[in-house]
Amino acid sequence: MSNRILIEPHLTEKATEQMYEGKYSFVVNLAATKPQIRAAVERRYEGVRVTNIRTQIVPGKRRRQFRQGSMIEGRTSGFKKAIVEIDPEYGEIDFFEDV
Repeated sequence: MSNRILIEPHLTEKATEQMYEGKYSFVVNLAATKPQIRAAVERRYEGVRVTNIRTQIVPGKRRRQFRQGSMIEGRTSGFKKAIVEIDPEYGEIDFFEDV
């Protein structure tokens, strides 16, 4: 298993709206704890202070595909999501700076 804590930002319409409130969403390692997530965010984005973290495990979805008269069933992978709240006095995270 990978020992990376933060895997990638989780960018959806709802997550983009929450950025205006200082809440940022990340896909994290399934084994990551809240203190580890806090330390990883503060280390990766310097000058940022985390005030609150909420985590949830998003289950994989069931998918079906019809091929040559038969049906193939499978599942997408589940993941763990962390919603990190940042103190506005200590800066913000800009995911789109390189775009």
